[in-house]
Amino acid sequence: MKRFTLEQPALFTKEMKATHTILVPQMLPIHFAIMKSVLMDSGYRVEIIDHAGAEIAQTGLRYVHNDTCYPALLIIGQLISILQSGAYDLNHVALMIPQSGGGCRASNYIHLLRKALHKAGLEHIPVVSFNMNLGGKNGIESAPGFTLNPMLLVKLAAAMIFGDELMSLGNQVRPYEACEGETDKVLAQWIEEINTLLRRNYGYWPWQMKRLATRIAQSFAAIAIRDVQRTKVGVVGEIYVRYSSLGNNGLEEFLQKQDCECCIPGVLGYLMFSVDMRLEDIRAYGGSSLKYAGVNACLSYLAWIEGMLISAIGQTSLQPPTPYQHKRELVDGIIGHGSKMGEGWMLTAEMLELIEQGYNNIVCAQPFGCLPNHINGRGMMNRVKEVQPQANIVAVDYDPGAPRVNQENRIMLMLAGANQEVGIRQEEQQANRAELFAEALRRQQERMKQIPELLSNPFMHSLHGDNSSDG
Repeated sequence: MKRFTLEQPALFTKEMKATHTILVPQMLPIHFAIMKSVLMDSGYRVEIIDHAGAEIAQTGLRYVHNDTCYPALLIIGQLISILQSGAYDLNHVALMIPQSGGGCRASNYIHLLRKALHKAGLEHIPVVSFNMNLGGKNGIESAPGFTLNPMLLVKLAAAMIFGDELMSLGNQVRPYEACEGETDKVLAQWIEEINTLLRRNYGYWPWQMKRLATRIAQSFAAIAIRDVQRTKVGVVGEIYVRYSSLGNNGLEEFLQKQDCECCIPGVLGYLMFSVDMRLEDIRAYGGSSLKYAGVNACLSYLAWIEGMLISAIGQTSLQPPTPYQHKRELVDGIIGHGSKMGEGWMLTAEMLELIEQGYNNIVCAQPFGCLPNHINGRGMMNRVKEVQPQANIVAVDYDPGAPRVNQENRIMLMLAGANQEVGIRQEEQQANRAELFAEALRRQQERMKQIPELLSNPFMHSLHGDNSSDG
């Protein structure tokens, strides 16, 4: 068997496409269910790893330094744990991990994962970099057996858009559904139908996406709902921790059990932010005009898709997302667009967007010690409250040593403040109604006092006399 080292790691070859199963750590259940189908239709054997448990973090700690950020520790711990479980043939398996090319986790995890595999004696298992750089330049890796051709990218973009729509509409309707489980039933039906349509090469061209997105929005708007009150809570933060139930200890499910309507901004905004920041780099530091034109075309295409999605949902009673350009403008005078590490200024913009849409209560989920999130999340909370005084924000740290009960207690305190605010508003409304009623009663009594004066008026007597003579 060939010996592999960290300097010369195992590569995912063209022959492996037919023989190896690619394991992908779970992050976005709805999105990944559609993306998996797209990849399998392109000839790849893919499985999404939902493996969870208390041992995941401990496994990660054995193979990753404890100063490494929490998402890296969880993802690597999850993959090593499933490999050691005996569930897969270790000679016919590969791992996939995202790589963005930035200075944060999405670029560096692949090297940490290979180091962990080497330490566990599994260095022969290839690691595939999932990235949008087709040429493998700028330090981003490429694999001979895994390529993202333009058609595959278009299909994956469609999968992401439909995933955003299904996630958003499901979260808006589920807390109010009249028949429990109806929303998840419609959700499952759409995932199956979208996968079928994409396999038939339908649903990723612009006019097809628009028609399909409109049908999806109308089907969720048609679900019968109850007239009940729910606390509206938005979730922002580091991309893995805010989406992954493993990373946030089932935050979304916890909020639903507290009778909350949960809103998590979609992935499209983050993708547009990432592309836009490439343009910012070229404008600030220079670069090829051809590259600028290509990146700008990509952003324009994503903006069109975003507009299509907003239009489709906007035709119903449900809440569409805010345009990316508006999010960009929301942070003017609050934080600079040069703050682009990790989620960057986009995290602050999403808090402002949520408040603008009525989600005044916000959970900022962040890995402990994640500098970009502490700056753009926790560090911006006071500034956001200056601009939006009604904001009720709590920052929750996630790391191996943070007890789940402490995290949930912090969220419960935030919800208690939200409920208190609702109670105050209801009391104010009741007081206003009582005041208006008292004013109306006072005016009615004043009119009643004027009746004897009206009856004694000579004009009224003349009217009475005329009426008598006519009779």
